[in-house]
Amino acid sequence: MKKIALEVKNLKKRFGDKIVLRDLSFQLEKGEIMGLFGGSGTGKSVVLRSIIGLEKPDSGEILFENQNIVNSSERELLKIRTKIGYVFQNGALFDSLTIEENLAYPLEEHTQLNERQIQQKVMEMLSLVDLQNSNKLLPNELSGGMQKRAGLARAIILEPEIILFDEPTAGLDPVNTKRLLGNIMKLKEKGFTGIFVTHDIPSAFEIVDRIAILYNGVIHIMDTVENIKKSKDPLVQSFISGALGS
Repeated sequence: MKKIALEVKNLKKRFGDKIVLRDLSFQLEKGEIMGLFGGSGTGKSVVLRSIIGLEKPDSGEILFENQNIVNSSERELLKIRTKIGYVFQNGALFDSLTIEENLAYPLEEHTQLNERQIQQKVMEMLSLVDLQNSNKLLPNELSGGMQKRAGLARAIILEPEIILFDEPTAGLDPVNTKRLLGNIMKLKEKGFTGIFVTHDIPSAFEIVDRIAILYNGVIHIMDTVENIKKSKDPLVQSFISGALGS
């Protein structure tokens, strides 16, 4: 029996007259990476932002560590965000800090590690994402791909229970996409749990264990990569073939 790392139940969210999430429910198993697919504007990022409290759902539950975190206070959310890492589309690094300082910041804020231990942890993370020689550079001195890898390193430095990937390969060329996916595969081999939101279907097929397709505010289907590829469901077929450009 697999352990459930996160459960979303009956989530609803609207912006004005637009209903984005109608009745969204799914379970994320511990040790898996789940792909969350859907067209533009279907609410994929809203789901991720709701999980870490950047959006407040109108109703429903998000269960993490036996607690419904939807109505958590800001103080409680700060604690939750040390356990749920978020990889933003643009890396979301502090412009005025070096890459090394960007990675050290969460450790300084949320751990009791001393300076030597922090330095060691930072270099370990930079090595994991192939940026060990860029530690003294500022974010604007890095390429887009390097910024995303630095953002990934910062998101995982506290060793969170879950990592949320929000379009991590968007805007990257094939070489940098392959390199970033290789970094994520290293995390998967370490047993990390995650949700991978993307329009990049071929990349997701390399990474994820199961795929959930978001349509009309609900999960239309959720299944393994192999079963999704073989699905006769017209919506799944049109979505996958369209996304693959065939």
